[in-house]
Parts: sequence; C-alpha cells; structure tokens
Amino acid sequence: MLWIPIDRSSAIPLNRQVYQQIREKILCSELQAGVRLASTRELSTELNVSRNVILEAYDQLLAEGFLVAQRGSGTFVAEGASLSRTDPSHEIQKVDHKYAENGIINFRSGIPALDLFPRKIWAKLSHQLWNDSESTNLGYDLPEGRLELRQTLAYYLKRTRGVHCHPEQIIITSGATQAMTLVSRLLLSPNDIAIMEDPITNDIQTIFTSSGATIYPIPVDEDGMKTALLPKNIVPKFIFLTPSHQFPLGGTLPIQRRIQLVQYARNQHCYLIEDDYDSEFRFEGLPISSLQGLDPEHVLYIGSFSKILSPALRIGYIVLPTHLIEKCRQLKWFTDLHTPSLEQLILARFINEGYLERHIGKMKKFYKRQRDFLIQCLHTAFSTNIKILGYSTGMHLVAEFKDIHFSQEILLKIEQFGVKVYPVENHAITKGNYHNRIIIGYGHLKQEEIEKGVERLLQALNSIVK
Repeated sequence: MLWIPIDRSSAIPLNRQVYQQIREKILCSELQAGVRLASTRELSTELNVSRNVILEAYDQLLAEGFLVAQRGSGTFVAEGASLSRTDPSHEIQKVDHKYAENGIINFRSGIPALDLFPRKIWAKLSHQLWNDSESTNLGYDLPEGRLELRQTLAYYLKRTRGVHCHPEQIIITSGATQAMTLVSRLLLSPNDIAIMEDPITNDIQTIFTSSGATIYPIPVDEDGMKTALLPKNIVPKFIFLTPSHQFPLGGTLPIQRRIQLVQYARNQHCYLIEDDYDSEFRFEGLPISSLQGLDPEHVLYIGSFSKILSPALRIGYIVLPTHLIEKCRQLKWFTDLHTPSLEQLILARFINEGYLERHIGKMKKFYKRQRDFLIQCLHTAFSTNIKILGYSTGMHLVAEFKDIHFSQEILLKIEQFGVKVYPVENHAITKGNYHNRIIIGYGHLKQEEIEKGVERLLQALNSIVK
C-alpha cells in the first residue's frame, strides 16, 4: 500500500498534499513506470480521507501526465515521468543587505534620508490621482513615458539645469540603471570603445563592458576628467562622465574642459553621456549648468529621482539627441513595455505644484548640516592625519588617510568594529592610485550614528596601526 503522511493541521489542502507526495515519489523514481496505484476507494480508506480528495489528486496527476488510466485495469505510473534532480541549496549565497546590517553603521554613499521623504504629500497626490484618474490610465502605456511627466521634466530641466530639450526627446526609465543599460544597447557593440572617467562607479563599468565593449580610462583630478588626455588615435562610441559632481572624487568640470569635450565629440563623431546623479544638492551656490545645454545633439543626459526622493520610486530618464529617439523607444518597449504610469503621473503633479523644489531646498539644508557634522567628527578624531575631498555637493565625501592602505583584509577588520566604509579603489579602472582613500556616505544616517561610526573607525584604525 502507498504510504502518504497526511497533516490535517497544515494550511495545504488534503488533495494537494496527496498530489504533491505522489508526484514527488514518481519524479524521484520511488514509484517507477508501470506501477499500478491503489484505487481511489482503497487509498481513501487507507488514509482516512474522503474519496473526493483522492479523485482530485489523481485527476491532477493524470492531467499533468504523471499517471495513465487503463479502462478496466486501473491507474498506472506513466513512462518518462521520473527526473533526477540536484539540491541547489548548497550553492545559494547569503544576500549582502547593504542598507542595514545588525548593529553596523554603514557609510554607504547614495542613500537619501528616507525618513524625510514627503509621505503625506505623496499620499495626498496619490489619493487624488486614483480618484480622478480615467480607467485608460490603468492600461498599457507608451514606452517613452507619460506625456504629462515628459512635458513637466522638459520645463523643469531647462529652468533648473540648463537642459535644452523637447518632451519628445525624453524617455522615462525605471531608474538611472535602466537608462544606462538602454544607452549600452543603443550605442555599443562587441569590440567598440567607450571612454570613461577613472575612477567611476563599478556598476556602471559592468553595464557597459557587458556589451563586449572595451573601456578606455581617463584619469580625473580635482576638476574632474583630464580632457587634455583624450586620445586622438581612436574613435570611441561615447565618453561617459559625471561633470557636475564627479563620482566618487567630487570634482566639478570647468567650462574650458566642457568645451574641449564637445569639440572632441564633434571631431570624433561620438557622443557624451552625462550622468547628473545628485547635482541638485550643491551647498555653495546654484547647481552647475548641464553639459547637455552646450550641445544637445552630441550629449545624452541621464537623471533620476532615486537620490532626490527615493530609490523605491524607480523613475529616471534619458534626454536624447533627436536622431536616437525612435530607436531608444523601441529598446525601451522590448525591455519592459513602459515604466509604471501612475507613479509618473503622481511625480508630474508633485513637480508642477512646487513640492519637488521645496523638498530639494529642505534636503540641501539637511545634508549640509550632515556634511559639516561629519567633517567636524573626522577632523576631531584624526586631526592632521586626514584630508577631506569632494564635499561641495551630494551625500558623500572622500577621506584620504596618511599611511593607511585600505586592503580587503583591513576593511574586514574595520567591519569587525561595527562600521562599514567603501574604498575608492573599488571604483578605479586603473588600480593602485587610491589605496588610501575611502568614500563616506552620510545622507541616510543620524548624527549620533555618524559620531559613533567615526569613533569606531578610529578604534579600528588604531588597532590596525598597533
């Protein structure tokens, strides 16, 4: 008789329990092809369940091909229904939860103060939209995004960032990561060359090299990319840079270098990819004008609301030269059809009613206080043994230490003291130039966490030096 344990306290229905266990026995060859199963009456009596439970389980197994019924003979295990399987659980790696580990103060960059997200305003606008929205807004939408948001963005970007574009030049994306992935698919093929700032975000390097392209690195200094080093003997598909706030070192590209880049792009018939990831949070003066405004037909401008508002919104955008619009729309369509429509409509209202600029003004003051407090803590702890770089904008700065080599071994020891920092060297294309510099993000931390984190970092480095 077939032995099948029944758990009457389980939330899984009895017929499903019987089905699953017989199915598993067939797959693992415990029940082999040609074996005759007990009749539904016999098995229901044996298991003390309703005959309907067994009938439903058998019907499902018959429908999926695990069993075959022979009129007058009974029900048998079908041929070819067994499968040897491996257990993948030993290959599963622990996920690195980067936002918060148990008791660890994480100085990760790029995370905004999520507790200051304007929830009540967003909820109010969302409620209004759901009440007012037509049912057509719940259907499939255009790959380039809602016209309402693209019109709003075109006006907002021209007024605040000096970006010159028509709404038709804007593609709404699911964050800046998708924007860069689309750019890679739009412009790169295997063996192409892309020029990039060095250092630059490691993830961005991976996005572009995954196409089979080669990265040609150009080093940066306190003013951003050293444009005098642009090669004359190669023809790149594009030059990727963060001109308003170089990541991670923090430089701002002056107009002379911007003009050099535009002239180079024109002469080499290539594009400039401008990643404008957090320039709104400039603490001294207004945000730097965009590179795109100098030559809209040679610059692809990428932005997002992940750092301004929240990464969870997953709303970014690309501003394209006119001749790339249609091809990029097609790529977006075949990637995910379109970015969620109602979130776009809420964001358009959020911008149009002035909430975004008020939020940015509030957050600039907050992040400036955070930055100043962090700098004070670092100078108090490390005195003359530290140099602070790249602090004019955004939610991170770079700390350069004397006589410290932030190897992987040193970083693990630092983490044992309950603090996590990130080496600039991780983002370097050409290795070996930044071993004594770390990136310290502060946007998402409370001041007591910043103070405690710096104290732990001091304790860790003191223990290593000893």
